[in-house]
Amino acid sequence: MSVQPAVWGKAIAVETIRGIPYRMYTERPRRIEDLLGFADRWGARPYIIQGERAIAHGALRGLVAGKARALAEAGAGLGDRVFIMGWNGPEWAVNFWACLTLGAVPVLANAWWSAAELADALDRVAPRLTLADPAAAAKLPPGRASAAWELAPPADPDAAAPRADAEAAAPRDEEAPALVIFTSGSEGKPKVVVLSHRALLANLQMLLHITRRLPHQVHDAAGEIALHTGPLFHIGGGQTLMRTVMVGDTLVMPAGRFEPGRTLELIERHRISRWSAVPTMVSRLLDHPDLAWRDVRTLRALTMGGAPVHAELLRRVAAGLPGVQARVPTGYGLTENGGQATAASGEDVAAAPGCCGKPLPLTELKLVPRPGLPDAEILIRAPTQMSGYLGAESSPIDAEGWLLTGDLGRIDANGQLWITGRAKELIIRGGENIAPAAVERALMALPGIIEAAVFGMPHPDLGEEVMAVVVAEDAPAPAQLRALLQGSLASFALPSRWWIRREPLPVNQTGKVDKVTLRAEARAMMAPADAAAS
Repeated sequence: MSVQPAVWGKAIAVETIRGIPYRMYTERPRRIEDLLGFADRWGARPYIIQGERAIAHGALRGLVAGKARALAEAGAGLGDRVFIMGWNGPEWAVNFWACLTLGAVPVLANAWWSAAELADALDRVAPRLTLADPAAAAKLPPGRASAAWELAPPADPDAAAPRADAEAAAPRDEEAPALVIFTSGSEGKPKVVVLSHRALLANLQMLLHITRRLPHQVHDAAGEIALHTGPLFHIGGGQTLMRTVMVGDTLVMPAGRFEPGRTLELIERHRISRWSAVPTMVSRLLDHPDLAWRDVRTLRALTMGGAPVHAELLRRVAAGLPGVQARVPTGYGLTENGGQATAASGEDVAAAPGCCGKPLPLTELKLVPRPGLPDAEILIRAPTQMSGYLGAESSPIDAEGWLLTGDLGRIDANGQLWITGRAKELIIRGGENIAPAAVERALMALPGIIEAAVFGMPHPDLGEEVMAVVVAEDAPAPAQLRALLQGSLASFALPSRWWIRREPLPVNQTGKVDKVTLRAEARAMMAPADAAAS
């Protein structure tokens, strides 16, 4: 497979897709499977390391070709959806690439789903085949067509693709579905997002552009050891697998879910230089007692996303991870947008902790005031956005191509985006709208506060009141915290219910604070007192 770096340019022009104008790179790749050709450039350099197992970049295409043939023999072909459910590891990555090589569409399933959630997802996407690791296979309903999870013997990657002649002759359309992925479901049943080759590649090209790592900008000796602790079945997982092939990095993956002590061990053992994580993961690692004796000085690049990065966390990073450069970049995006929409450099974050940066090169932002909301809703238009929700008649993308995110925000005088809340998370207390993100930001600015989560609790007179769950080094009294907050929050936004604790807040499968669980626990804890008061 030949590699043509010249197709990755930086020039941008407006193109019309289905009557909608988008900013597009004029020189761009068209199909994700073509990226595999870059793996040969890196030879014996490891692509993935997990435990004692490793896959070299130079061996990747042969392994993918072998698995693609096995999937074709099991009945998968062009345009077929193939359900992938399992924990991170070499098998997951090879299965992902093998589906794309066939022209099939990988469906990224959540490895934490229950049997009932899994059965519902299978019914909704109707895959041609399922690929499940042993833990996931035990939850599969009977009668589902499946293929082996394990790696197949390598095959000649340059031989004819294992497709029928009619399939092989099909046009290589960049608008064709490339990936099906589920949202987190934090606001109800997960939605099923369909992303095209164009969407995923546009996001990748933007990130390579702004980091100066387009193919012709990367020298052959490049490549870093990067730690990947997020699930591969999230939007960042596929992007990470693609980017790693492009730039010649090595991904080190722990087995199973994130565990801070194990993460510290991997950083020391493999001399990790780069780590991308949600802020909660970083906070948990900084709290772990092993940090005091583990050698983590090789870690010099840390990127955080998925939640606001507060000034207190930046101070703790500077103290606890001495090798990390002062720059801790972040950004903002969502699954429906195909990944990242804005980026904040390390300098941006240091100057304005909590900001989400400026739009990426192809991204347009628009803020639209909504009646009854304290801030405007963020709208995004970019070629990275989804084709739509699978099986849904409605879409959050309007007739002009703007994606209605449901996130509230503002843009400051420097052009930086700030997320101030979610429209659906607003607390309405006696007719006053309160954004939990604003209260959380004020809490995190107080000394000694490690984590904070804010949400509404039912109130018989006001409708809702503000509940704050706070993890603190000591045990400050609620009255003390309220007094400290009075200078930064309106009186109606001050929490009236408090849960001050030492144990970390629960997190969901994305590594973000699990407010659904917290709210349920808080209601159960408060119920006896509420009953006595009534």
